[in-house]
Amino acid sequence: QVQLVESGGELVQPGGSLRLSCTASGFAFSTYTVNWHRQAPGKERELVAAITSIGVTINYADSVKGRFTISRDNAKNTVYLQMNSLKPEDTAVYYCHAVGGRYGITRYWGQGTQVTVSS
Repeated sequence: QVQLVESGGELVQPGGSLRLSCTASGFAFSTYTVNWHRQAPGKERELVAAITSIGVTINYADSVKGRFTISRDNAKNTVYLQMNSLKPEDTAVYYCHAVGGRYGITRYWGQGTQVTVSS
């Protein structure tokens, strides 16, 4: 059974930090590119950061550059998103998205984890 499970989202004050985790099972996670997306209320889902199967970071949204860091531990089937200097506008549901497979078109999504930045 394929699963992507996000965790680590919670309420945090502006300026604070969080680390999100995305843990996979049921497929060859280590061969997949993994993206973090987020969706704020009333807004479209946006790509936040991406990392290839071998750990090369290939994209950060301009709004998070210098504050967020994506990384992965293939031995643990987990991708992380370290978020520092959080702002209220970072409030959103954060989703993990794995892309890969034989032709590079297989996609799996997690259920999302809520991050709320508020004082």
